[in-house]
Amino acid sequence: MYVPRIVITSGEPAGIGPDACVALAQSGWQADIVVAADAELLASAARSLGLPLTIEPYNSSKAPSAHRAGVLKVMHIRTARAVVAGQLDAGNAAYVIEMLNRACDGCMNGEFAAMVTAPVQKSTLMDAGYEFSGHTEYLAARTRAALPIMMLITGQLRVALVTTHLALADVPRAITRDRLRATLRIVNMDMERHFSLDTPRIAVLGLNPHAGEAGHLGREEIDVIEPVIRELRAEGLNLQGPVPADTAFTPHFLQGADVIVAMYHDQGLPVIKNIGFGNAVNVTLGLPILRTSVDHGTALSLARTGKADTGSLRAALTLAVDLSGPGSAVHAGS
Repeated sequence: MYVPRIVITSGEPAGIGPDACVALAQSGWQADIVVAADAELLASAARSLGLPLTIEPYNSSKAPSAHRAGVLKVMHIRTARAVVAGQLDAGNAAYVIEMLNRACDGCMNGEFAAMVTAPVQKSTLMDAGYEFSGHTEYLAARTRAALPIMMLITGQLRVALVTTHLALADVPRAITRDRLRATLRIVNMDMERHFSLDTPRIAVLGLNPHAGEAGHLGREEIDVIEPVIRELRAEGLNLQGPVPADTAFTPHFLQGADVIVAMYHDQGLPVIKNIGFGNAVNVTLGLPILRTSVDHGTALSLARTGKADTGSLRAALTLAVDLSGPGSAVHAGS
C-alpha cells in the first residue's frame, strides 16, 4: 500500500508551530510524517503541553510507514540559540531557513511527496538579513518557479489571487494582461493536476465595484480582464467573468464555480477567513512541488500554553495527504 512521505517544517521556534506539530503527532495518519525541527525543542514543547511524545530520528533510507499516534519522526536541525517561548531571536533565523531549504529540496528530489509549513516570523528573517517576503515567494525562488499563486481553501470554497502582498494603490498597475493570463493558466493547470478536476470552472472577479459598470467605475475590466478571458476561452479554459465581487460569493453562484480568482488580497481572503479561519489551508500553485500551509501567523503569546488552535495545520496536513495519496498526480509522477 502506497504511503506518502510528507515533511512538516515546524516554523518559528518561539511560536505555536512546534506545539501544533506535537498535537498532530497524537493521531494516527495514513502517511509517513517527518517533522523538520530541533528534536529537543519538540520534546520540550510536549512536556509543556503535557502530551506524550516519543521521538524517532528520521532515516531517509527506511521505507515510508504510516504514522503511529504518539511517535514522531524528526529530521533534526539544531537551533543556534536556546528558544524561549514567545520571544523572537534573529539568531535562529538560519535554523528556520535551513528547515525550509531541506524540506523543499527533499520534495524536488522525490524524497518527500509534499511539504507542509507551519508559520514563520517574516520580520525576524528579514532582520537577520534574509530576503523573505513570505513562504510563497521564497519557495518559488528556490524551485525556480516563474509565478507562484496563492490559493486558500476552506470546505468547498477555493480562492486564488492574482496579486498578493501589495499596497492597494499598486494593484491596478500590477494587473496586466500578461500576469492575468499566466495566473489563469496556472490555476487551470493545477486544479487539474492536484485536484483532478477536468476543465475546472474558474470564476474571474472584476477589479472595480460592479466589475467596472461598463467602464463608468474603471476600465480595467474592459482593457485587461475581458480580453484575457476571451483569449483563454478560445484555448478551452472554462472561465466566467469578470464577475462582481459582491455577488461572486453568494451560495447560488458558488455552486457553479470550482475556484474563484480574486484580483487582490483583501478582495477574496476576508471571505475565506470569515467562513473558515483556523481551518483554512494555503496551497501554493505554480510550483513543481506540492506545498500546503496554515492560514495564520506565529501566535507568539500562545506558544506552549496549550491554548493555540492547531486546526489549520491539521487541515493543511490532511489536504497534503489527500493530494499526494494513491491516484494523485504526485503519486503518478513518483
